[in-house]
Amino acid sequence: MEIALSKEIQAGLEAARTESLRKASRLRVEVDGTYHRVLRFWSTGFSLKAENAPQLRGLVDLYDGSIHLFQCLVIAVDEEDGEMLFEFKRATKVSNKAALDFEKSGGAPAGLITANAFS
Repeated sequence: MEIALSKEIQAGLEAARTESLRKASRLRVEVDGTYHRVLRFWSTGFSLKAENAPQLRGLVDLYDGSIHLFQCLVIAVDEEDGEMLFEFKRATKVSNKAALDFEKSGGAPAGLITANAFS
C-alpha cells in the first residue's frame, strides 16, 4: 500500500526532518571565522544545510560545542535532499598537548627525587 502525499506536505516533512537534524547536532564547522551547523556526521565526511552552505574546499575546523575535535581538509561532493555533502581528504584529531619528538620508555621513572628532598 502506497500513500501519495502532496508536494506541500512532502516539503513540510522534509523541512521538519532537516530542522530536527540541525537541533539534535552540536557539531559545527568553522570556516574563515564563521560557523555552520553540521546536520550529519560520519567517518568520511559530514553534511550541511544546502541553502546556506558555503562551497567549502580546503581547511576547516570541526567543533563539538566549544571542543575542537578535528582540523579537516574537505571537498564538496554532492547535494541531495537539501543537504550539501562534504568528504574528508584528511581529518587530523586535535590534541591538547604537543607531540613528543622522542620515544618514551615503559620503565622510565615518573620523576626524580633528590637526596636533599628528605632532609
